[in-house]
Amino acid sequence: MEDLTTFLSKSLIGWLVIQVCLTLVFFWYLRSYKQPLSSDEQLPKTAVILCLRGADPYLPNCVRSLLKQNYPQYDLKLIIDSPEDPAFKIVKEAITEIGATNFQISTLRTVRHNCSLKCSSLVQAVSDLDDSYQVVALVDADTIVHPNWLRELVSPLTDDKVGLTTGNRWYVPTGKYWGSLVRYAGNVSSVVQMFLFQVPWGGSLAIKKELLNQTELLKKWGEAFGDDMLMHKIIKKHGLRIKFVPSLLMVNREESDLTNLFASVKRLILCSRLYHPNWLALVSDAVSSILFPTVTIILALELLLATEWNGSVSLFKSYSIYTIGLLLLMLVMELGVQEVIRSQGQVTPQVSLTTIIKMLIAIPLTQWVYGLAILSSLWMSKVTWRGLTYKVQGPWNVHLVEYHPYQWLDQPIDGKLSL
Repeated sequence: MEDLTTFLSKSLIGWLVIQVCLTLVFFWYLRSYKQPLSSDEQLPKTAVILCLRGADPYLPNCVRSLLKQNYPQYDLKLIIDSPEDPAFKIVKEAITEIGATNFQISTLRTVRHNCSLKCSSLVQAVSDLDDSYQVVALVDADTIVHPNWLRELVSPLTDDKVGLTTGNRWYVPTGKYWGSLVRYAGNVSSVVQMFLFQVPWGGSLAIKKELLNQTELLKKWGEAFGDDMLMHKIIKKHGLRIKFVPSLLMVNREESDLTNLFASVKRLILCSRLYHPNWLALVSDAVSSILFPTVTIILALELLLATEWNGSVSLFKSYSIYTIGLLLLMLVMELGVQEVIRSQGQVTPQVSLTTIIKMLIAIPLTQWVYGLAILSSLWMSKVTWRGLTYKVQGPWNVHLVEYHPYQWLDQPIDGKLSL
């Protein structure tokens, strides 16, 4: 028992040191990144694609922000699930409000039953583009962009060695649901991982259109469940770089309860298992981040009940150091990202003492929620996403069970809850 206690204590502290080093690498990149913005003459004509099913809480803000870009030549291409979708009315009202003309609204003409609905929309949107467009940008309905977003996203693509640029989302830690706080804690780690593994995020992404024509990406989308992770392998196969742009860390203020979060985490883990370029490394990270702390606290409680004080105190001490260390890392990341968010002209929420205490409680809660999600996703073959059910037997073996248009009744009761 003493050997196991020593092993767990050293493993926790060692893994904390590794996480500190990885976070510092990300933080250094965040602070040191300098990307000169291209002039209007250098910027290629770009199509911004937004695929919609359902009315996301901040959809009007998203559409308005996309149509107010400091960018010379671009058009917003909206692909809406159906004419009766609640997003249709919201989008039209937002566009009318600002009087924009650089947009095109289309409904999904063909519902493919061998890929996700979003992938169906992407295939249609890209296939409809004419040859004047040189860059394709993808964005999600929960992304509210700043005026320089598209310029900052496309500028690195003027480098011939860069094939794709991406940002990432950053949730706020001040939500009223515990699901929101658990999602925040999990995302802090995810942002660092995606940076290290160069995993694109489809909520803020740009790719050269010639790559879409040269690669088999459209064919892959036509058979896939997820749209962004699979792009890593295709870009790398052509010897090009994926560039993470720190100024494109986009704040997300949507809420999530634990039930919705658990379903979305399982779906994310499934997509990672199918398409993540370093899935085994992700599993190793999960074992270190979830299994070791959980076993440590369980064993510490068992030793406490057995009145083996020395072993119990040693494990509690290691667990406390590990958890407080993670909290400090989260706060360091929050401070760094807040600078980025403020530079975008957005107001950042104050992290109060109450919020910090909740963040501390959320750390073990996040480990347990994600651990349960990983276990339950191992035998997962059916996925429900935006009211539709898919059978997923493999990365290129996807079947949409039955299609129906999205209805107002499918919307969450809380207007700030994510779909």
